[in-house]
Amino acid sequence: MNKYVQYPSNFARFYDTIYHQIRDSADSEYFVNEIVKNGGRVLEVGVGTGRLFENALKAGADIYGIDISESMLSVLYQKLSENEHFRVSHQNIVDFTINKKFDLVVAPFRVFMHLIEKEDQIKALNNIFDHLNENGRFIFDVFVPDLKLLLNGLDNVMDFEGEYEPGKKVRRFSSSKPDIINQILNVSFNMEWEEKDGLKHDYWEFQMRFFFRYELEHLIERSRFRKYEFFGDYNKNRLNKDSREFVVNCYK
Repeated sequence: MNKYVQYPSNFARFYDTIYHQIRDSADSEYFVNEIVKNGGRVLEVGVGTGRLFENALKAGADIYGIDISESMLSVLYQKLSENEHFRVSHQNIVDFTINKKFDLVVAPFRVFMHLIEKEDQIKALNNIFDHLNENGRFIFDVFVPDLKLLLNGLDNVMDFEGEYEPGKKVRRFSSSKPDIINQILNVSFNMEWEEKDGLKHDYWEFQMRFFFRYELEHLIERSRFRKYEFFGDYNKNRLNKDSREFVVNCYK
């Protein structure tokens, strides 16, 4: 299995259809507001198809983006005017290099969970630190592990059905098999969609690393970051027994 997650072309094709519906209401307002009110130069790591990037750019943000998946970037490039293509590049969070410093770096929607090895996690944190201006900030999110779900996993559950074009539906079936000792979720997606010549299918599997609170704190403290705070949701509520998100703000 590839060490770094790259979206296949068919999954990139339907990404916006799926995640604008199932994810925007959760995190879009938070991240776009943080980007816009920042006022300075911003980098989005894991920019993907531009689900957040596009709205931030339209709102006047001086935003740049990187992503490891060329298939995702190809979708984003089609959305942007050619004179804005310079803002986006094909790079990895672990070792990207940009000849600019940023006031804010964001890695939304589980980007950090795609880093399986702790060495890559530290490298990524330090690389982002080095690309921040003084008093800059890095925001990322990972989910709070649902212990029942981790133990039981998922078995081919349909978690999305919707139209990607008028009269044409796409469906996604998700499975996850936990590796508790290594804190890894083995995730697979089965996609099916309707075309003129019949029903099409594609399959994709990848791994995600899940984290617990104090593990995250120790990880950040091993990096160059020294100051950080955790929120339990995108409304900036403190962590509590009902929290479903770790929304982490790290300060240079």
